[in-house]
Amino acid sequence: MRYLLQILTTWAVVTLAIIPQPVCAEKEPSRPSKISWKAGKMDPALENRIDQAVAKSIADGQMCGCVVLIGRRGGIVFEKAYGNRAIEPREEPMTTETLFDMASLTKPVATATAVMILVERGQLRLRDKVSTYFPKFAANGKQDVTLEQLLVHSSGLLPDNPVTDYADGWKSAEPKICELKLQSEPGEKFKYSDVNYILLGKIVEKVAGVPENVFVRREIYEKLGMKDTGYLPADELKKRAETTEKRDGKWLQGEVHDPRAAKLGGVAGHAGLFSTAEDMAIFATMTLNKGRYGNVRIMSPATFAEMTRPREVNGNRRGLGWDKQSVYSRNRGEFMSDSAFGHGGFTGTAMWIDPELNLYVIFLGNRLHPDGEGEVNELAGRIGTMACAATRRAPRHHTEIAKPAAAEAAAPSLRREINKAGEPSPGPSQKGRGNSELPVKLGIDVLVEDGFKLLEGKRVGLITNQTGIDSQHVTTIERLHQAKNVKLVALFSPEHGIRGALDQSKIADTIDEQTGVPVYSLYGESRQPSQERLAKVDVLVFDIQDIGTRFYTYPSTMCLALEAAAKAGKKFVVLDRPNPIDGVTVEGPLLDQGRESFVGLQRLPIRHGLTLGEMATMFAKARRIEDALTVVKMQGWRREMALFDTGLFWLNPSPNMRSLEAALLYPGIGMLEYTNVSVGRGSESPFEVLGAPWIDEEKLAAELNAANLPGVRVVPLRFTPTASKFAKEECRGVHFVITNWKEFRSFDLGLTIAHSLVKLHGDKWEHARWKNLLGNEDVYRRAVAGEDVSAILKSIEADLRDYQARKKGVELYP
Repeated sequence: MRYLLQILTTWAVVTLAIIPQPVCAEKEPSRPSKISWKAGKMDPALENRIDQAVAKSIADGQMCGCVVLIGRRGGIVFEKAYGNRAIEPREEPMTTETLFDMASLTKPVATATAVMILVERGQLRLRDKVSTYFPKFAANGKQDVTLEQLLVHSSGLLPDNPVTDYADGWKSAEPKICELKLQSEPGEKFKYSDVNYILLGKIVEKVAGVPENVFVRREIYEKLGMKDTGYLPADELKKRAETTEKRDGKWLQGEVHDPRAAKLGGVAGHAGLFSTAEDMAIFATMTLNKGRYGNVRIMSPATFAEMTRPREVNGNRRGLGWDKQSVYSRNRGEFMSDSAFGHGGFTGTAMWIDPELNLYVIFLGNRLHPDGEGEVNELAGRIGTMACAATRRAPRHHTEIAKPAAAEAAAPSLRREINKAGEPSPGPSQKGRGNSELPVKLGIDVLVEDGFKLLEGKRVGLITNQTGIDSQHVTTIERLHQAKNVKLVALFSPEHGIRGALDQSKIADTIDEQTGVPVYSLYGESRQPSQERLAKVDVLVFDIQDIGTRFYTYPSTMCLALEAAAKAGKKFVVLDRPNPIDGVTVEGPLLDQGRESFVGLQRLPIRHGLTLGEMATMFAKARRIEDALTVVKMQGWRREMALFDTGLFWLNPSPNMRSLEAALLYPGIGMLEYTNVSVGRGSESPFEVLGAPWIDEEKLAAELNAANLPGVRVVPLRFTPTASKFAKEECRGVHFVITNWKEFRSFDLGLTIAHSLVKLHGDKWEHARWKNLLGNEDVYRRAVAGEDVSAILKSIEADLRDYQARKKGVELYP
């Protein structure tokens, strides 16, 4: 009997150990905390910057409203609603509780996360073949497509199959998708595809045994306390949803906008999710904590690390479900570190998370209402850049790029550094190029701190535009207008006007609405201030941001005005600003003597490595008018600093110069725009793309990548400019991805493009006008004759050495 009791007792203990025991109900996770700017260690001036950027976008008709939310691990630092969530059929103000159609943010926030949960549980493997779950999918050479290739968009499938394939939901769509042919070999090319994620959503359903909407609600959103997030929102939730467009005569509110997702009953792997800004903040915080929110863990740190590990696909960096840096990264903040990941959605949504900066930026905009014509990717990216700058901390750069797991058998190691030297790839987050903890004071900051003593009692004429702001984001116009010991009597505007918004051949005089001060155009009948107008001022002040390239026109405006001021016996003051692409690097040939023009007044290389104060000094020395010039120097700026090292804010200096990356590309890409190619004017990415209807994009990309230029990779693409050259014509071309800011040389890229166009399309490329911006006859002759790029670069070395010596004599900063 004693032995029987022992056996029964042992059986009971073992049984209790293996049978799930009831546990206390877990307390629902709390909502994110709201913390102060100080607690979040962020600059409160960020709010005003966002207010201005959003107001302009709404005024320009790019959206009817949005919610912006910025947070850190400790909580939400900034959350604000702007504009309206609906205009038709009646006006409804935007609120922070507005429910948004997340569109393609469904891919990472629902589908990819669900897949990784199932991978962690051993129910799926990334290397699994799609045909394992849909045997008929193996048709037409698709038998080897893997789940990982679906996740990173390298499956070779087309972006979208016809909506008519979904007429009877999944029942009619499944055979059509299984019959599709590949557009490229699996793993070979990056091609963003909704079909990839429609398949993944259905695989989740097959493996989990429940529809995807049920699985993600149960396994993700309910656990995290994301009470407003899910597919097919309830009627009460729909009442506070944004309104997008009309379908079948009815406004869509709380109903999925994507037509394929709608045909699939509102639940699909690529679209259909709805959420609010605050719910998305919970999800973002979970990712910052590597899969955990409060006491709830959605996935392990190892699973999270695998999900966000970058894979390089044809020059694009993608995680599993997440974008890292690709042709779709327009909504990514430029100063984000290499650890950042994010995604956008067609309806106007974007979310980016940067674990290294301990930062997330959520932008939920209603760009489609009411006419479907808005565009907010650029705005979302700019807000991300502002948020990064407001953290006052430079991210470290530690990129590792991995090949997809499908290539595992061919490569013993999945991970490699993108820098071929085996060192971390310096970029916008490069540690050591500058210390953003040391504030850079602009010339205007120094002038303000000194109480405007340099201008005291003077009648001042100011040459400026929208980039003339101080580090507190107060315009120089406002500073001088409000200064009690200065009289601002005239404003002078350069190309693009006083607000930098005009893109036309001549600009008329006007009146500044805010101050009532007359604005005289220096890009109209005359490019210099007249002696008559200079007679009414005592001193002429110049405060405009340059971009470091010889053929940008603002330096010419400055030099011509300096010359006119000296002739009139007036003082000329330059409020200096950084060269945003650094003050060390010089590139390209010097301007030939006799070729001086408004797109090049001095014998400079294309990338000159000077600040405007230094350029004015060089010009004044050459013209022997040094006595007329005073440069108010910056404090804290060093030559090796690019803009991202300074903590200063980027403002578009002209309508098509929309990013710091574009500024770095401009010396090489901009010099080609007088030829019969588009450099992206009229597209979302001016100077970051190049193309023409007659270019073979894949051959050109292959030729450029084969040149192995340091710090850049090239991706073939097609784009259709809405304005400028080839307006409304499809251009076949390339997109440039800078992978190493320190090593990249834009002129070398531009020269290699010219060499490749001669080689591939010599009968179609009309290059005669290239000389106008290149400015050097010898380099032009050599290039169009097909001479080797390295030989051409060697031929300009002596001139560059002479220029460096001349440059040294005017440098104002260490």
